[in-house]
Amino acid sequence: MNYLTDRHQDLASRQTSHLLQGFDRFGFDQKLIIISISLTLGLTAAALSWCGTQSDRVYFCARSPSGETCTDTNNKPLKMTTWYWQQWGKDGRPKQVKAISSELATNPYKPFYAFGGFIGFALAGWMLRHLQYSEKQLQELEAVAHKRDLALAEMQAMREVELVANDQAALIQQAEIFSQTEIQITQMEAEDAVFEAVTAGMTEQQRQQYVNFLRQQKTPYLEGTQTLQGTIDPKDKVSGREEETTIERPPEAITPSWVNNLVCQTALIWGNQGGGKSWLARYVVKLKKNAGYKVVVLDPDSNRAEWVGVESYHSWDDIETQIRLYVNELEARLQEFNESTLSEEEWRSHLWSSGKATALIIEEATTYGSFIKDAELLEKFGKLALTKSRKQEMPVLVVSHNNTQSCLFGIKGLYNLVSKMLQVECLAAVDPVSLQPRATGRARVKLDSSNEWLEVELPKLTTKMKDFGKEQGDGEAPTGGDRTTQPTSPHLDRTTLEKIWSLEFNLEPLEPQLEPLNRPQGNHLGEPEQRFTPTNLTREQALNLINGLRGKLNQTELIELLWQCKKGGSATWRAAHSEFKSLMGGE
Repeated sequence: MNYLTDRHQDLASRQTSHLLQGFDRFGFDQKLIIISISLTLGLTAAALSWCGTQSDRVYFCARSPSGETCTDTNNKPLKMTTWYWQQWGKDGRPKQVKAISSELATNPYKPFYAFGGFIGFALAGWMLRHLQYSEKQLQELEAVAHKRDLALAEMQAMREVELVANDQAALIQQAEIFSQTEIQITQMEAEDAVFEAVTAGMTEQQRQQYVNFLRQQKTPYLEGTQTLQGTIDPKDKVSGREEETTIERPPEAITPSWVNNLVCQTALIWGNQGGGKSWLARYVVKLKKNAGYKVVVLDPDSNRAEWVGVESYHSWDDIETQIRLYVNELEARLQEFNESTLSEEEWRSHLWSSGKATALIIEEATTYGSFIKDAELLEKFGKLALTKSRKQEMPVLVVSHNNTQSCLFGIKGLYNLVSKMLQVECLAAVDPVSLQPRATGRARVKLDSSNEWLEVELPKLTTKMKDFGKEQGDGEAPTGGDRTTQPTSPHLDRTTLEKIWSLEFNLEPLEPQLEPLNRPQGNHLGEPEQRFTPTNLTREQALNLINGLRGKLNQTELIELLWQCKKGGSATWRAAHSEFKSLMGGE
């Protein structure tokens, strides 16, 4: 047998008994003789076990007033084994019962013959089954060898045809090479022109973000499955400049090529506990941020100290709000794209140039269906994330314990979509000493719309990532190593809010003497209108201000800014959070 690997041969040898290994050394005729002998011995032993008696017998009669009885109701003589007869005598056999004769055992080895018959039949069946398997395997190998011979014959015929080819064919081939070279040069010039047209009007920072985006996916600048990873800006081809930048990175930071698929596509990372799901997810978050994405993390089992440098949410209320915002934003982008005249490539370039590329990370996805009761929201989110997110530059990375429909909140009808998405199964093993799960450093990857699983190595990491660089939205380009503290909220009084109101929404200057900003107003029933924030904004004013600042600040930062309090368990924070929920609930 041709083994695929040494491990395959080792396992096969362990699974085969020494008896069958010795049996394989004989020829086909000898194997048939051995099987026949085993069957003959089994039949002989079985026949011997069927004959004779195993123990001695005692025949007896019982006397009664009506006479002496020596047979039972079936007219068979009364008898029992010698041991039972003696035992009956010890227990008090009646005097009316008298032994009349005895008979010695004719086949005392009857059990041994029965066992020998079983062994003979079992060995014959085992060897016959092994012989059938070997013959089937031999036929398959012969078929492969026959196909190989045919392939070699075809290759030989092709070589002979090539030898017969004349000089005219060589000239035609040379002309084709020249024409293909000219076409490729023309295509490169056209692609450079397209790149310049797409990036026209971009700042250097926006251009660099767009180049980073192109490096992570298949682009028209390269062919086949190549990417722009490791290439220079296409602008350098025109100007003739070629700048090489060497970045020294530790071995654990070297990114395997397959991990790049997780940066721009919606994907699922799953596996048993201890397999390295969270470590891999954090590594991908780092790559997404370096690529220019705005990263939003939903993790109910941690806090912001575990996700320094990215926008993260950890309470179920905040997570539900972010899922709702994601769905609304994705639907708005789809509607805007459908109503526009841009091609898909131009639209995605527009999203990158305007800084709208957003990546959503969902940790512990299997628990969302138990704590978020809006099943309709979760179902809409799951379907949109799996079908529409990639082309709108809003990829979702889901981290779960399995790849069933429960990995996306247990929503029925999503399994077919889940089975077709990009998946990574992190493989875990059990430590034989501590009996605790541990990572193997290996994983299986199934590409998008594929059914084939490929085994790969996980990135080599020594520590769990918690610091992902500067907080997004601080006005600087994404970086991979700088750590900054969370910006503090400036103090806002009534005058500052009036200025923000006027600048953000182009309103006329306020006239406090006619209608102060915090002047109580009544409704048509004469009741005072509800006011929000310490500056007594109306509901309409507060909503407009929040909607204007939402693109720059997250929910926690909005509450800290407008209500002048810090997140925590204080009564002031709880009151501000409750007032914010009341305000958004009436939107």
